[in-house]
Amino acid sequence: MNQMNHIYGKNVLQALAEIYPQLYLDPRSAESAEAYKEVVQSGKTPEKRSLFHFLTDEKDSFVIEETPVGDIGIVTLFQRQDFETFLRVMAYRCTPREIPSAQGASMIGGIANWNKINRHKDEYLRTETAQGRLPDWSAEFERFTSDRSNYTDALIVLSVGPYSGVPAERLGYGEEEWLALSREIRKAHECTHFICRKKYPQLKEAIWDEVVADAVGIVAALGKFDLSMEEVFLGIDENGYTGGRLKIYAQENELDDIAKKIHRLLLKIGELSESRHCADPYAFAVLLEEKYKNGELSL
Repeated sequence: MNQMNHIYGKNVLQALAEIYPQLYLDPRSAESAEAYKEVVQSGKTPEKRSLFHFLTDEKDSFVIEETPVGDIGIVTLFQRQDFETFLRVMAYRCTPREIPSAQGASMIGGIANWNKINRHKDEYLRTETAQGRLPDWSAEFERFTSDRSNYTDALIVLSVGPYSGVPAERLGYGEEEWLALSREIRKAHECTHFICRKKYPQLKEAIWDEVVADAVGIVAALGKFDLSMEEVFLGIDENGYTGGRLKIYAQENELDDIAKKIHRLLLKIGELSESRHCADPYAFAVLLEEKYKNGELSL
């Protein structure tokens, strides 16, 4: 992945398939799940190198995003069908998993990249031979792949649509402006998950993670935190649950109580946003995680 430049247009998926050949597999086919294992476990390329199961779009893109914990590739697919197919192949091992209509993005980790393995093999064999040693690739392969960070990638894949399923008119934006803002929020939201899981692996709490990622996404899109926007996304206010995304992360009998706690937390996040003049959204993510770790912020 680190060899790729930014790519735009209908050739995005073709370029990615050269690195991740499992994309050539159609998750609707009964044989694809078994073929997937051969591709990711043995580095085999499918005999049929077809991407006919993807529609592709001229507005598709692949870009590299810089974060405090390293670069990550971001794939944006404008056709909803392509987004769902990509997830079925890359996240769900080429099975016909149902993708919730409300899901608009995903961070996929642990993706095997055999290009990295093959590059290391070439370098290892060249070095060993040049130094007059008999190469033992089997032993080196075992050593190299014992650390998954040596050969795996993470990708973020984004769809296109109103963030959190909220229509533009509800927030007072025009359609195109809201779609553009939604893309920025969605990208920063998933990058925040990437940053926090790498930098703070011990801090895992679903509702906190979503609140932080949303807050950073809003800051990235608007340049400041907007409490009312986040409350619309989650479906909360100071009096409790009003109907929104929070129901995904909490039991129904807990919604009102948790909603009130989140409202109080969001007030503090808003104060931090104003006092710190957070021009760097990802620095804001780190700030929030540090305060959570130290007990200065909590639900």
